[in-house]
Amino acid sequence: MALPSDHDESSDSLRRGLPVVSISIGEFATFLYGDTRIKKKLKRIFLYSGDVLIFGGKSRLIYHGVKQISQYRSPVPLVTEFGLRNDRLSLTFRQF
Repeated sequence: MALPSDHDESSDSLRRGLPVVSISIGEFATFLYGDTRIKKKLKRIFLYSGDVLIFGGKSRLIYHGVKQISQYRSPVPLVTEFGLRNDRLSLTFRQF
């Protein structure tokens, strides 16, 4: 897994610290983040369906990424009523 940071965004977006907003839907994921690419030093959180992750300001340049996605843990209504096939959607919004 490569851990990106947002160094490729416009200098104006980064200078203003505009946030990244990510909405998780479906399977839960292990999300890693930190100020290094060394995986042992990264912090981790779990992102469950319906979670919203927001990072802005100085946090905009952190390394971040999904390490692992669970299987067969999507909320039942997403599978039965909406046909989500035990998968994960991440809707990410940012202004460049």
